[in-house]
Amino acid sequence: MTIAGILPARVVVSPFVMWFLLRIRQHRYDSSVRAPFVSQTLLIDADDTLWENNIYFERAIVDFISFLNHRERSPAEVREILNDVERDCIVSHGYGLRSFAHALEKTFERLSVEPLTPALHEAIHGFAHTIARQPVQLLPGVQETLEYLASKHQLFLVTKGDPHEQSGKVERSGLKAFFSTVAVVPEKDAATYAALVSKHDLIRERTWMVGNSPKSDINPALRAGVNAVFVPHDDTWILEHEELLAAEAPSQLLVLQSFRELADHF
Repeated sequence: MTIAGILPARVVVSPFVMWFLLRIRQHRYDSSVRAPFVSQTLLIDADDTLWENNIYFERAIVDFISFLNHRERSPAEVREILNDVERDCIVSHGYGLRSFAHALEKTFERLSVEPLTPALHEAIHGFAHTIARQPVQLLPGVQETLEYLASKHQLFLVTKGDPHEQSGKVERSGLKAFFSTVAVVPEKDAATYAALVSKHDLIRERTWMVGNSPKSDINPALRAGVNAVFVPHDDTWILEHEELLAAEAPSQLLVLQSFRELADHF
């Protein structure tokens, strides 16, 4: 016969030790006993993490290249030139439809033998306006996963771009109520994440950046010393492609296949 199934019956123990031994036995055999729940802060990207975004730009680019109909450059070559022009426009105009329209215009001026007439200017800007008219299409599992996560954790929506454009998409998405904070920032780099941590008194070990972009979501978050969850999207913008960094302790990197898998980990 043993006491608590651990010590021989002849051993005399104090009530506290007896309680402690019983707790050990309970944790050893009772699978329903778990470690105390610790709430986390999830910083969640918007475009191509919560809703479709880049597919509309890709369609507009295909239409623009067809409209340009360059006789010497292949569509792939035109796209490479557009990518370079977009990089420059991001520096001067930031992110968003205004910057994209400017990049299309500059690419046309660089490649076309025709002057940019008012009619052509209007046609080119029409490709960007088409994107603006697209509805907000949530990605699979987003609504119910956010509802679950918001009941357990603190959620921040962190997106970059034009404040008016991004705020409008947040409103139309119907998801705003799940977030305690919505931050629209001009750029997502390590300094941005460090500033969010400082401003909101976040604990780095309990803070996670969730997104589809290695360049803007994952790598700068890891550099800032927070954790990251990579949720890849097949149509992530090429300018957001970058090799994933390895997480350095104490930061952690979690790679998922879909947004709804977050419910299995948080």
